[in-house]
Amino acid sequence: MRRTTAFGAAGTLITGSLIAGAFMAPVASADARRSGADAAQRTSSEARGVALAAQRAAKAGIDWQACPADWGLDKAITCGWVTVPLDYAKPNGKKIKLAVDHIGSTGTKKERQGALVYNPGGPGGSGMRFPNRVVTKAPLWEKTAKAYDFVGFDPRGVGHSAPISCVDPQEFVKAPKPDPVPDSEADKSAQRKIAAEYADGCAERSGGMLDHMTTPNTARDLDVIRAALGEKKLNFLGVSYGTYLGAVYGTLFPSHVRRMVVDSVVNPSKEKIWYEANLDQDVAFEIRLKDWMKWVAKYDATFHLGDTETKVAEQWTKLRAAAKKEPLGGVVGPAELIAYFQSAPYYDSVWVGIATNWSKYVAGDTKPLIEAASPDLSDTAGNIASENSNAVYTAVECADAKWPTSWKKWDRDNTRIHRDNPFMTWANAWMNLPCATWSGKQHQPVEVKTGKGLPPVLIAQSTRDAATPYEGAVELHKRFKGSRLITEKDAGSHGITNLVNPCLNPRVEAYLLTGKLDGKDVTCAPHATPKP
Repeated sequence: MRRTTAFGAAGTLITGSLIAGAFMAPVASADARRSGADAAQRTSSEARGVALAAQRAAKAGIDWQACPADWGLDKAITCGWVTVPLDYAKPNGKKIKLAVDHIGSTGTKKERQGALVYNPGGPGGSGMRFPNRVVTKAPLWEKTAKAYDFVGFDPRGVGHSAPISCVDPQEFVKAPKPDPVPDSEADKSAQRKIAAEYADGCAERSGGMLDHMTTPNTARDLDVIRAALGEKKLNFLGVSYGTYLGAVYGTLFPSHVRRMVVDSVVNPSKEKIWYEANLDQDVAFEIRLKDWMKWVAKYDATFHLGDTETKVAEQWTKLRAAAKKEPLGGVVGPAELIAYFQSAPYYDSVWVGIATNWSKYVAGDTKPLIEAASPDLSDTAGNIASENSNAVYTAVECADAKWPTSWKKWDRDNTRIHRDNPFMTWANAWMNLPCATWSGKQHQPVEVKTGKGLPPVLIAQSTRDAATPYEGAVELHKRFKGSRLITEKDAGSHGITNLVNPCLNPRVEAYLLTGKLDGKDVTCAPHATPKP
């Protein structure tokens, strides 16, 4: 799961529901039965629709051509399109085209095992950079590249695949934005208004897509891509939200899975998708932020930000207060600082860079930090991509599940969690609040479970991951029988299969190349911590 700029939308308090329920129970039960029957019928229609779409895709294949120059991909990578129904219950209705790219396996014909399809997360992330790992001869993937074509794709709504939008991209990136942490009820009302307007903007600009922007539909798209590639079974690597996509795919199409690696796992419990998952994330971000601050304190001789975590935290509070009083450089307020600093809890690969810019700022060289945390209004292509990514994130999470509509609940829950976890809580709340007033249909999450034919799945997870807390990996491990969990203990980077760890990397490679898994779960020491 990924975080970008915070937006939000308000919910309305529904009163009298308990009384109405008491007097209308028989009607409600009848409605519930009818609703359940309708849902079952739709699921059956969607199953037939995806089978038909996959059959058509297998026949059509993919016409691989040179990628458009403005896609920014290496010449060795080829691109194509896969056509899918917008609504799988109506496979002969409106169609959309999904952008895919690929680079062939580097090994012999005998070594080749098929295609490996990748999703980096989000929701809203593009997988089109995945084949670049072959171009750059990334050491961790060299042997895997001999066995597999590397295939990336833009999920529905993303990038080149019928992209959606909720607001003008240049407006989306403008700064400074209001401080996410409210000082008053008026601040909360203002944020609620911003959020409701964002939800309305999604409906106005992308309304025709919103009902169909769900993880199950993206999983169906994935099965059509599998068929278009000429693959009888799917080999899949999913990171972050990509793990939830993999979990849903494995549930809907268990016999279509050949090998599946899921890395940094979203908790697939129906109760967690997505409101509770975001609250859990707020706590995990606070924990990992403190890990980084301890590291900064360890290298105080380099950064001069304090020789204890407490002193470093005081520097953060001071910086945030200064930006609240007067935005740094006129554009970097608390919201922009949070957006910049949140990368540290995500990835320890950025620890040195963020600490260095912060250290320079405190020493009087303000330019590096301000430039790093400021939007670039001249980067129109990048801003379009950022706005699109946020729109897809919002659309998928809002459509995947029912969200609370009571503002009192949002206010109560986020006020409670903010007390001990102030770094991300309110920023996260405003970002997700559009789901409270969402005009598109909100579905019931898939009950992730083991189905007939599902092979063993490999799960990789660090214990101190901020974006996808460790409990998510444990939950998926329980639900996917025969799966194996590799735990990177005392580490917290998000997306660990692309990091050097001599305990983890050979096991991922062996599984992809041979299907081999350890006889029991494995705990690995952490990968190397960065040094300034």
